[in-house]
Amino acid sequence: PLTVLSQGNTMSFLEKAVNPSFYKKKWASTSHNIAEYYKPLFRAGSVKPLWHIMIATSVIMYTQNYVFNKGPKIQAARKEQKVALEEYYANHGISHHH
Repeated sequence: PLTVLSQGNTMSFLEKAVNPSFYKKKWASTSHNIAEYYKPLFRAGSVKPLWHIMIATSVIMYTQNYVFNKGPKIQAARKEQKVALEEYYANHGISHHH
């Protein structure tokens, strides 16, 4: 079921969403929490931070690869370009295999 937000809740959310200090506070809080979590691990020589960095890098790389190289929009555009090139070659008597 859908819930309807009251006017007060919606306005306070919108006010937060457009207020830069909201994001500054969130960033400060997040960076502080990350520092507090990882500082003892680095000092102890733990391998856990390395694993976290490797996993984050892999997730970012695979996501970018899918979005920019293998996603449905990109594949559709490539197919359209291939069809257009074949049509162009056929109309102009050019063999694309040279």
